[in-house]
Amino acid sequence: QVQLVVSGGGLVQAGGPLRLSCAASGGTFSSYALGWFRQAPGKEREFVADISWSGIMIYYADSVKGRFTISRDNAKNTVYLQMNSLKPEDTSVYYCAARIGVPKTRTTDFGSWGQGTQVTVSS
Repeated sequence: QVQLVVSGGGLVQAGGPLRLSCAASGGTFSSYALGWFRQAPGKEREFVADISWSGIMIYYADSVKGRFTISRDNAKNTVYLQMNSLKPEDTSVYYCAARIGVPKTRTTDFGSWGQGTQVTVSS
């Protein structure tokens, strides 16, 4: 089973950018679809974006479409989430997840999870 390590969270002002990275090990990285989810205090974990092993299929939550970009580098076993035009409502703990097969949007579809990283957007 693949292990995932997330990095890149922090504090940023509204309107600013931030990039998250998720490094994978212990599995055949190119076999996995990779997703980003987030969870704000008192709320359920929600889908943000995911990408197929080839990078051809990409999906975004409506709330981040046009502002966030997911990408992957299979040679580096890493998936990225570039977040631009950040809003205070983007404040959450962000998680990386992996599943074998096509991209999905439900947390229950993903079997491997990285530790979360806090993203705080100040107004």
